[in-house]
Amino acid sequence: MSLKNTEPAILVLEDGSVFEGRSYGVVGSTLGEAVFTTGMTGYQETLTDPSYARQIVVQTFPHIGNTGVNDEDNESRAIWVAGYAVRDAARVPSNYRSQRSLDDQLVAEGIVGIQGIDTRAVTRLLRDRGSMKAGIFSGDAAQRSQADLLTEVREQPAMAGARLAEEVTTEQAYVVEPAEHGYQQDPQYTVVAVDLGIKAATPRHLASRGVRVHVVPATTTFDEIQALNPDGVFLSNGPGDPATADSQVQLLRQVLDADLPFFGICFGNQIFGRALGFDTYKLPFGHRGPNQPVMDKATGKVHITSQNHGFAVEAPIGEVITAPEARYGEVEVSHWSLNDQVVEGLSLTDRPAFSVQFHPESAAGPHDAHPLFDRFIDNMAAAKSDR
Repeated sequence: MSLKNTEPAILVLEDGSVFEGRSYGVVGSTLGEAVFTTGMTGYQETLTDPSYARQIVVQTFPHIGNTGVNDEDNESRAIWVAGYAVRDAARVPSNYRSQRSLDDQLVAEGIVGIQGIDTRAVTRLLRDRGSMKAGIFSGDAAQRSQADLLTEVREQPAMAGARLAEEVTTEQAYVVEPAEHGYQQDPQYTVVAVDLGIKAATPRHLASRGVRVHVVPATTTFDEIQALNPDGVFLSNGPGDPATADSQVQLLRQVLDADLPFFGICFGNQIFGRALGFDTYKLPFGHRGPNQPVMDKATGKVHITSQNHGFAVEAPIGEVITAPEARYGEVEVSHWSLNDQVVEGLSLTDRPAFSVQFHPESAAGPHDAHPLFDRFIDNMAAAKSDR
């Protein structure tokens, strides 16, 4: 049975707040930026989302681990969170798909966590004061003086200025074929997906629609992309500060200059914004969870979306303007958050290029934004017919 050999643990925030609990996962210490996610389900997808690299994830939902862990629902090759904080960890998983407990998986992958703390109190602090540097310490590490632990927490690098995509990207390019995901005909299009921290559900959505997806490392050059003769280019989600992604910004400008259809999500949206000449900035506490309301300008509909981002694009909402990089023509904010008016999507009016800040692959999350994959395919079809 899980959780029978726990030890004292503490979560220390950079403002000096301390929360005492018990160990979860491996015993030891870890540092990261404390952020919260509001999902009631989907903890396995959350843990394996590379966008959470170097972050300590606090779950607002109290019961975590109830359905265990399986080998099918991972969104990448590993758990990427720096640490994990929950209130009530399940002692025994109960689900027909469960293959092991979440605690066992955390131990197997060396993740330091804490259980038994008031995660909603932590969340209120993060909402009021913003995401903070933090550390989880358990076992012998938790016996050190809190003054020493606080110093260690405060001296860790900040998330602002962090370049992390190259740390989580695939080491080798690989191909996701339509036939692997239920598509019965020959591939209709070829897309190069630049992996900045991609989730497995994204190429799966494209493949199921007849797209052969070449997933390539974050360091891939435009010449290497061209050699694959793509019908479109995709930039994925990923961790870190978009202000550090100069090489990817230059890559995307080459894609746009070649008039290749483009689609980006999350980190890809921020890079698109930078490529068009807009600035990016760090949000106080970010958007994380599969219950974020977004307005779609084109339809006037509200979509409930899955999100995971701590940075955003600074662009005007409600008007079509010439992009600061004027050669790309007119651009508009296509989506925005109904909670805080943060930019949630960008679209060029006379080029087949658009992006969204949220996660249309919905792993985990609602399916409202699935048609964005169809929009990308429509753009490729139109570009192909014009050649």
